[in-house]
Amino acid sequence: MSKKVLSPGSATIINAISTGFGSAFGIGLAIEAEAKFSKVGVNCTSDIGADPHLMNLCVEKVFDHYGIGSALDFDEIIPSLDFGNGQGIEVTTKSTLPLGSGLSSSSALSNAVVMATAALIAGEFCLEPLKDMQIINFGIEASLEAGVTITGAFDDATASFFGGVTVTDNLNREIWLQEKMPDYDVLVFMPNEESLSGSSDVDRMKLVAPFVSMAFEKAMDKEYLEALTLNGLLYGNALGFDNDIALDALQAGALASGLSGTGSSFVAIVDESSIDEVKDAWDAFEGRVIETKVDNQGTRFI
Repeated sequence: MSKKVLSPGSATIINAISTGFGSAFGIGLAIEAEAKFSKVGVNCTSDIGADPHLMNLCVEKVFDHYGIGSALDFDEIIPSLDFGNGQGIEVTTKSTLPLGSGLSSSSALSNAVVMATAALIAGEFCLEPLKDMQIINFGIEASLEAGVTITGAFDDATASFFGGVTVTDNLNREIWLQEKMPDYDVLVFMPNEESLSGSSDVDRMKLVAPFVSMAFEKAMDKEYLEALTLNGLLYGNALGFDNDIALDALQAGALASGLSGTGSSFVAIVDESSIDEVKDAWDAFEGRVIETKVDNQGTRFI
């Protein structure tokens, strides 16, 4: 018996680090997590090289919820439930979502692992399934404990889980707006570097807070393209990324473009008339381009 969950990444509209308020939308790059019973305690492995510590913490949150015991005590795990054919859980991933790229890989990974693990346990022992917000919050708490996020990334986590676009109060974990995003084509430019959000320069990002607040107001007015571009340029400048990547995309006809998360990826929302022109413009930079689309489905069983 196993459970498989596909969880999309997301791209940034408003980065919440400077103000506590954020917005993101789901994209078609995703992480698939499969959870199944095993006889090796708890064994989590990632195909994209992510530290298994985050995955282990996600499993531990589910175990704690169902009263099974510590998921991190590999040698002496003593569950209060009888696992039957096995005495532990194995979680593995398959991914098209790059790690450390600003595309919410940690949120997607957490959502997928929590949802798959919980469904496996609840299904096997006829227990009550986790509710949507429980899945999201367990993943956020695990991410905070693992040190892979600064704010908890509630905007990223909800966009990954529900799909479409969300506008959020990250500090209070409240969704202020949630709706489907138009079915845009999305280009992602991946420079030959990565940037892990847990180690980003918060002080520099705080300097642009008043201007990010202006961008957030645009997101609240559902002017998502303008908000994405303004936010991306502000954070790109604050963190020392090359904003010419976004500006050249805009000059080539992109509807919006900017840094996603704390980098290192840039995203461009394009239409049929501009997709090739933007790709050509990005040929001048060192890196690779990934073509994807908006994801309005969110995290789901497969």
